[in-house]
Amino acid sequence: MPYITPTDREKYRNLLLTIQNIPEISSKGELEFIIFTLMKKYMSTRKECYTELHNCVYSAIHCGDEFRRRYLDDRENKARKENGDC
Repeated sequence: MPYITPTDREKYRNLLLTIQNIPEISSKGELEFIIFTLMKKYMSTRKECYTELHNCVYSAIHCGDEFRRRYLDDRENKARKENGDC
């Protein structure tokens, strides 16, 4: 997952504060709506060609991979230790 510079992060400070202040994202559908809206925003300033569409889709996939690496894998490893391996 690319880590952007603190200067680049500053551009998104207000947006991220707004997102953090949402009381709850209460469904998978709401989460998908937010992600899809960001993907549309990204594409709104780019040429609709294979490379840009591919970059947009794979950025979402890479975020999912990073989330899995940080959270889901850890959870699975804990469950395996608690319950034994197969």
